[in-house]
Amino acid sequence: WPPTLLDIPVWDQRESLSLLWNPSGIRRAVPRICRRLLLISGHPSGNRCLMLGSSTSPAILSLTMTRCSMPHRCSELFHLDTAGWNGGEIGFDTYFSMARGNVSVPAMEMTKWFDTNYHFIVPELGPDVNFSYASHKAVDEYKEAKALGVNTVPVLIGPVSYLLLSKPAKGVEKTFSLLSLLPKILPIYKEVISELKAAGASWIQFDEPTLVLDLDSHKLQAFTAAYDDLESTLSGLNVLIETYFADLTAEAYKTLIGLKGVTAYGLDLVRGAQTLDLVKSNFPKGKYLFAGVVDGRNIWANDLAASFSTLKELEAVVGKENLVVSTSCSLLHTAVDLVNETKLDNEIKSWLAFAAQKVVEVNALAKALAGQKDEAFFSANAAAQASRKSSPRVTNEAVQKAAAALKGSDHRRATNVSARLDAQQKKLNLPILPTTTIGSFPQTLELRRVRREFKANKISEDDYIKAIKEEIKKVVDLQEELDIDVLVHGEPEL
Repeated sequence: WPPTLLDIPVWDQRESLSLLWNPSGIRRAVPRICRRLLLISGHPSGNRCLMLGSSTSPAILSLTMTRCSMPHRCSELFHLDTAGWNGGEIGFDTYFSMARGNVSVPAMEMTKWFDTNYHFIVPELGPDVNFSYASHKAVDEYKEAKALGVNTVPVLIGPVSYLLLSKPAKGVEKTFSLLSLLPKILPIYKEVISELKAAGASWIQFDEPTLVLDLDSHKLQAFTAAYDDLESTLSGLNVLIETYFADLTAEAYKTLIGLKGVTAYGLDLVRGAQTLDLVKSNFPKGKYLFAGVVDGRNIWANDLAASFSTLKELEAVVGKENLVVSTSCSLLHTAVDLVNETKLDNEIKSWLAFAAQKVVEVNALAKALAGQKDEAFFSANAAAQASRKSSPRVTNEAVQKAAAALKGSDHRRATNVSARLDAQQKKLNLPILPTTTIGSFPQTLELRRVRREFKANKISEDDYIKAIKEEIKKVVDLQEELDIDVLVHGEPEL
């Protein structure tokens, strides 16, 4: 099996999104740009298989559209029937209005994607929701990639995680069990799976990240029930269940490896020390392990020697043919390519690995397992690891001594919280419920032009700073005009 990536960052998507924020944005530009990104992300950096997930918005929102489980307040706005669907394919207007809102309807809630700095659109569900197969996006994108000669594995958020990450819709009792909707949603999954099989897919990946949460037995049983129901539909496909961001409990791991119709398991072995022990003690015979040994969430070069050692231990348990080198999670959480950092200090640069470099690391580890170890590459990596550990840029002796000298009292404030609140109120004189903004203001076309010209050395640093200060003044003046209590500078320099 080739080394595998869960996903890669493609920040050029902002080009297509920015068109849609403009009322005169050209919708047809979005699929054009996404096709270009597909070709870029599918370019081989060694033998690998690309996971094809959501491309123009978070995966959760894509599934909400696929199942047409939009809130009634949205379905009424777009003239859909009482079931929330009028039989046609759901388009970009609805898609982005649900995520961003418009003058007639507020956006759906956005919340953190686990403990990352990414967010997702929270589905709003209730007992009267009727799921319908309303968007063929996953199948269409698979077919398009196949036509371009790019080998992909379609990726869907798994049914149980989709429900567990949802919330009761407005007016629905908070005690409503979202998992009670499982019998309603599984037929939609069966339709998608059947279409993907018919299109020629041989593998399919279900992301079930909620398995890493502290789940009770009822929720764990929902995974078992779901994949029992899907087993016959999945027959003939290789099925990968992917988890990430944390350890699995012993109960969750037992549930995972017991799921029917599943061929492979993807595990985060960077943040999952306990999971690694569980794999070593009990891994189902004949199954594939997608071993997430390359950290997908940081900017640092992987310790290849340590990763290779872990892989060799797993090889003895899983078998060489069934062990797949992978990333711990999607590479969306890191920067794109270190090659763009032309002004970075060489020593620091040697410590780093962005998404493109992590692709190379995954491939290097896979080749090493196959007996084609690149000794020069591994040696350079070891030298960089040693340099980072010993560098005074990382370990400051003065800081180390100061930290060692800390006493217990140094970890506590000299004044209690009430006294600090009083002091802050006297200083700031804020109302009980002060208003502020999130911090970032829109990056205007003029601001982008100035930044572009500065990077191209077409304007001086003084002119650039002057333009930034003028933009800050505009933002501050606007906030004062709106009587905002706590001002922000708008981050025009980003």
